[in-house]
This record gives sequence, C-alpha cells and structure tokens, in this order.
Amino acid sequence: MSSEEREFVLTLVLQVEKAVRPGQTDALETAARAVLAILADERSAGDGEWAAAMRDWQDARIRKVVRRARGAEWRRASALAGITVTGTTAVVRVFPPVPLDEVPKDLAKLQVTGTDLEDPEPPGEPEPGTPVLWVNPQLEMSTGKTMAQVGHAAHLAWLDLPAAARKTWQSADFPVAVRTATAPHWSALLRTGLPVVQDAGFTEVEPGSCTVIADHPALLGREY
Repeated sequence: MSSEEREFVLTLVLQVEKAVRPGQTDALETAARAVLAILADERSAGDGEWAAAMRDWQDARIRKVVRRARGAEWRRASALAGITVTGTTAVVRVFPPVPLDEVPKDLAKLQVTGTDLEDPEPPGEPEPGTPVLWVNPQLEMSTGKTMAQVGHAAHLAWLDLPAAARKTWQSADFPVAVRTATAPHWSALLRTGLPVVQDAGFTEVEPGSCTVIADHPALLGREY
C-alpha cells in the first residue's frame, strides 16, 4: 500500500496521574503548543528524520488522537521519540505521525476515552495580543476531544501564517489561549475568514461541525 493510500495519525499523550490532575484549560493550551512544537521542529522539515512522515500526514487528513497515561505507562511513552511540552499543570508529549496500523504498542494500548478535566477556577481574559483558539459554545466535547480540536486549530493557523509570524510565535514558545466563545462572538468569528476546524464527525460531534476557530493577530493583518 502506498503512502498516499495509508492513513497517518499523530498521537498526543496527556499525563494524568492519580493524585494530580491538570486543569482543563491548561491541558488544552499545552496540547495546542505541542502540535505547534512538532510542526516547527527541525526534524519535521527538509531531510529531517520526521519530515517524510509529516509530509505524508499533512498530505491527507491531519488526524490527531489524544490518549492519557500515568506512572509506568507514561514512562514507557516518554521513552519513544517525540517532544514533551509542559504547561502550568499539564504535561503533553507529542509523537511524529505514523500509519494508523503502525502506532507503537506503548501508545496504542493507552486509553483514549474518559479524559475529562475541570478548571479550578474560570480562566481569565487572554493577554492582549495572544493568539486565541475559540471553542464553539454550542458543542459538548470531552477534554480529549477538545484537545485534538484545538490542536487542529493551531495547525491551521500555523499553515496560514507568513514565515515571519511563524518565527515570532516560535521564538516566544508559542503563547496561546483557549477560551469558549459566547454565542454572539462565535457567530461573528465565523464571518471573519479565520481558520475554522470542521470535524469529520467520527466521535462526539456531527460530521462537518465547526469546533474551533483560530484567531491569531497576524492572520487578519494585525501586528504580532
């Protein structure tokens, strides 16, 4: 089977220990930063060791799967090639994409469903100038599902940004905020032309649902 016929998947693993659970918003923001980190990594470009897999993945449907791990599971996953990104309370490891039928055993056996977190307190307003990934207020999605969706949104923003804005974002370690939009704001965002994630509908939401909009200042000609 050729690479064009194979489906590739990028895996994100969230560390969730028994006694310590990350906050919801921090997990979402850390997942988005993890996707950006692997997109920008030198191993993903040119003749880098992940470059061919990244190209094959992005030439098809940019599928992402979020799993969770703790203890020995996390240590085994961490031993595999990838990038670990740390937030305030969340730790996410992102792995280069592989064909769907070649996901490493230590990743494939990790749980996908049931990742639901809470914020200890509502997140505040994003810092001025910070890229924001706005979540559709009309959808109910698990934490794991939303992590994949904000990862998609960050990915779409990255693809649309000019090189200078990409470099600026990367040099600042990819600051990003994830917030749920109000209904009027969501309607207004849909009219802006900003990147919109439309889900395939395999899990949790209807096919074609608009899940997240990426609002990066540089995408609408604002300074960044």
